[in-house]
Amino acid sequence: MINGIIYLITTLEFQLFFKLLLIFVLSGLIGLQRAALSKPAGFGTHVLVGISAVLVMECGIYLQYEMNADPTRIAAQLLSGIGFLGAGTILRDGFSVKGLTTAASLLAVTCIGLIVGAGFYFAGIVATIVVYFVLTYSKFISEKVSHSNEFNLEIQVKNEKEILEKMQEFLEEHNIESTEMKILEDKEYIKISGLYRGKVSKNKIMAELISMENVKQVIEI
Repeated sequence: MINGIIYLITTLEFQLFFKLLLIFVLSGLIGLQRAALSKPAGFGTHVLVGISAVLVMECGIYLQYEMNADPTRIAAQLLSGIGFLGAGTILRDGFSVKGLTTAASLLAVTCIGLIVGAGFYFAGIVATIVVYFVLTYSKFISEKVSHSNEFNLEIQVKNEKEILEKMQEFLEEHNIESTEMKILEDKEYIKISGLYRGKVSKNKIMAELISMENVKQVIEI
């Protein structure tokens, strides 16, 4: 009976079943984390990508045995193609770009699927734990680390000399460090460059600037 179990475990069919089951759990865990945050690619997308990666790797291994082909070629094409799927999750919202982390998680699931398909189960499990930890706690860690965001704006104004004092007060009020502030040659535009910290967003800065008296237009450059 033991010999029968050993024989069953070593069959290609059982190994393929185990790999698909394992990647279902691993990619599903990452997909659930994304779905919980209402991201564009959730449980189903991550599971399908992971399963596809396993199948691609298995196909490469099979072709190696049957035709002595290079098993890494088909896997390399998968990594190239996953970029198109990841691009579909990236959205531009005003001056912010959303979906980069989800696109990266799809790439990570692809790599995990390839390594599970190659039979390196331990690395796949460890990688899943690390990816899940990063996705869950990266925002918390990032918020704890002080960092600065840069901005460059051109502001069209009616009275450039009068508005300069208000601009300076605005920058100090929002804890914005100005690195450059000057009146351009046509005297209708003021150029401001600086760094801002904390939770204030660039959209909020521009919205408050455009609402100021004597400000006609705010353009990011």
